[in-house]
Amino acid sequence: MLADAARMYRVFLLLTLLLAAAPAQSGAWLREKDAAFTAASVTAFKDSDGSYDYKSSLYAEWGLRSNLTVGFDFEENRDFYGHALLFARVPIADFDRRGRFAAELGAGAHHRHARAWALYKVTLSYGKGFQTGWGNGWLVIDAALENRTHDAVFRKLDVTAGLSAQRLVNPLIQIETAHTSNKSLFWRVRPSVMIKTRKSQTAWVLGLERTGARSDTGLIIAIWNEF
Repeated sequence: MLADAARMYRVFLLLTLLLAAAPAQSGAWLREKDAAFTAASVTAFKDSDGSYDYKSSLYAEWGLRSNLTVGFDFEENRDFYGHALLFARVPIADFDRRGRFAAELGAGAHHRHARAWALYKVTLSYGKGFQTGWGNGWLVIDAALENRTHDAVFRKLDVTAGLSAQRLVNPLIQIETAHTSNKSLFWRVRPSVMIKTRKSQTAWVLGLERTGARSDTGLIIAIWNEF
């Protein structure tokens, strides 16, 4: 009982710390010069034995120049494993209404318990805005190669789509996949809603997470901020 309470307190404390900071249309889009974006989230799972599991993430990007966006991506799974990655994004091509491409190079570290190894990642992103009867929307497709030097090279394909209409609540869906030799395909699906008022630069994101690696469904709480 005390152990469960301690775990929940750690989740609450971590979320509180992260909220002081706050990915929307990243990927193929670059930030304007001196503009910034932050996203912080906590995902909690309840295991079959009644205990709680959680992971946290912190993402930030900043427009260093009009053609260069830099940032970092951090994720931690209950001190068991996680990564920290610095990245730089540059534009490749802009086809106006048909979409745009950008490339991203990243370097950092991946750890399991107390051991850590180098991590390198290269990503090609495609982004496109679109219109629907429910308002404007956006789509991002990220294809990446991630080299975890202690493990293998992972081939990743992620898809994110959402609406950005001028209303309080908009839907969002994120699908992530990863594959490496001699292992089954890993997948993760996150259906969510974004809650944001018209004049605010802050959006709350509430959703669920389901993966092929576990039988339970996680609850996501995140906050996004633009500066």
